[in-house]
Amino acid sequence: MRLSAQLDSFQARWRASAGQDIANTISQDNARLLASGMIEHTLKAGDPFPDLALSDASGQRLRIYDLLAKGPAIITFYRGGWCPYCSLELRAYQDALAEIQAAGGQLIAISPETPEHSADTAQSNALSFTLLSDAGGQLAAALGIRFEMAAPIIRLYQQFGHDLPQHNGDGKWSLPIPASYVLDRAGLIRLAFVDPDYRQRLEPAEAIKALQGLA
Repeated sequence: MRLSAQLDSFQARWRASAGQDIANTISQDNARLLASGMIEHTLKAGDPFPDLALSDASGQRLRIYDLLAKGPAIITFYRGGWCPYCSLELRAYQDALAEIQAAGGQLIAISPETPEHSADTAQSNALSFTLLSDAGGQLAAALGIRFEMAAPIIRLYQQFGHDLPQHNGDGKWSLPIPASYVLDRAGLIRLAFVDPDYRQRLEPAEAIKALQGLA
């Protein structure tokens, strides 16, 4: 089943369970982000990816460009293991990992979660690829995808029990817009997918197609 179909199916079930008022609050916030114009300032295909080092799930610091020396990469930003849409996306990429590797690429997922929570996300979703922690959102900010959450959404997440300032370890109510990139070995972005509606994600097949085009 395509990732989009899985996301749509979950959204329908969630909407029926959560109720129309909560669904409207989230839809209105997605519309706010889209209307803000921030997506116009995100890095796009043809831009160099920021050269930063992040911690993996074990706490080891890894430089993005050192990883690219091993081959091109699909890099996907997710909000956190607490997000069911992100879990569906991560598992879809896990299912596609062999095909990614066969194309000579590697797979890296990045979130604002602390390394400890990244390790929990990897374990709970049976992931065998690299997860990195963008502590403080430095990389997300450099990509133009980091935003401060609005008060209605903060209240909603508190109601859901998502203490993101503690979970991410930076004391802030801030998240990245989910985004996916295909990078060549030189660190140039060859494909960029950024959508303020976190319920929408790039199909792994599309990322793999772009990866295969680098051969």
